[in-house]
Amino acid sequence: MMGLFSLFKRYDINQGVEEYQHTQDALLIDVRERDEYKEGHIPDSINIPLSVFNQMIFKEVKDKDKPLYIYCLGGGRSQRACFYLKKNGYSHVKNIGGISKYKGKII
Repeated sequence: MMGLFSLFKRYDINQGVEEYQHTQDALLIDVRERDEYKEGHIPDSINIPLSVFNQMIFKEVKDKDKPLYIYCLGGGRSQRACFYLKKNGYSHVKNIGGISKYKGKII
């Protein structure tokens, strides 16, 4: 039953970014499309669009134990990316939600 409730979990991107900043060797990944990323993104994030995620992630992140913090616009695409990562053996994956709720600096 716990799995059902996790579908409705609300992610706090502000808390997630703070956790990312205090996690050694972590990566912050924006899975929005390139044009969305160029319009504004969280500093230090890298862009791996969901549309090409399964081709790029293994080249970009070879260490499956690296802490990964994933976000998009509203949390849906980042949830799909996290599911894909976990299914493919990545051990430290966290969906931090959507940039639409982010209160920090955007570049």
